[in-house]
Amino acid sequence: MAEKLLLIDTDCGVDDAQAIMMALAQPTVQVLGITCCHGNTTVDNVSRNVLRVLKICNESKIPVYRGATSSLLAENVGFSDFHGPDGLGGVPDPEAPGLDLIQKEHAVTAIIQIASQHAGKISLVATGPLTNLALAVKMDPAFPQRLKDLYIMGGNTETRGNSSVCGEFNFSVDPEAAYIVLNEYSCPTYIATWEYTCEHKLSWEFYEDWVTQDTAKAKFMKKIFAHSVKFAQRKVENEELVCENGFVSCDSFAMAAAVDNSIVKEYIECGVSVELSGKLCRGMMIMDYLDLLQKKHKAFVMKTCDIEKFKALLRAALK
Repeated sequence: MAEKLLLIDTDCGVDDAQAIMMALAQPTVQVLGITCCHGNTTVDNVSRNVLRVLKICNESKIPVYRGATSSLLAENVGFSDFHGPDGLGGVPDPEAPGLDLIQKEHAVTAIIQIASQHAGKISLVATGPLTNLALAVKMDPAFPQRLKDLYIMGGNTETRGNSSVCGEFNFSVDPEAAYIVLNEYSCPTYIATWEYTCEHKLSWEFYEDWVTQDTAKAKFMKKIFAHSVKFAQRKVENEELVCENGFVSCDSFAMAAAVDNSIVKEYIECGVSVELSGKLCRGMMIMDYLDLLQKKHKAFVMKTCDIEKFKALLRAALK
């Protein structure tokens, strides 16, 4: 059996695809299942996208489960233009697998069952809105205790927003779900925030070398990421985007930590929560530096990264 057992919950856009491919390329990692959630695109598109990624990686045997179609309050935040109309750059494959390959079981049920079957051994990696995870803990409050740990890409530490004034996309899409997960999951929780990913951006020269490897995976990545590259490099009214000067694969940072925890060199151990009210701050992650919330369960918020190890994992993903 592989050294690390992963369960991935995703709203598969292009950086989710990069993260999934990173995990699949590691010989010490076994992905037991992938659960799909609304977010970057509709949950049906997400499901199709995951199947496409598994096909290009020759891993179609991994079960894929369809999950939540909207946030807990069914608020319409809107899909991210960054990932294109279908979540994978708007370059559909006529030979892509169909939804008939999706498991009949609901994603939330699958999350609970897989964690129960491998109690204490599963690392759950969440790269999208946390709706499925919130529903899982409400169905089975003891379920998080059976996880080895939880890795999240989401939230922010410095009130920088990327989808609202103060909110990171994954948390802003379903703030209530993020609040539930950060307050009700008792397993060790590691968070790759928006600022963390931006502070460790890579050069576009690295990106070009990465996607021009002579492999089917690299050609696939170059095709699906072309729309996002144009989006990331644009300028808005003389104001540069936060990540314009580099390539950022947000979800891959959470996955890299799950695959090899030595990649994160420094954490902030802190109580965290999510703001649920207010016009400007709804969905913002709260860092309780003063411990006023007196939370027994502290999160490990990623601060510094071994960038060379991270690059090596990205390279391996497309070989």
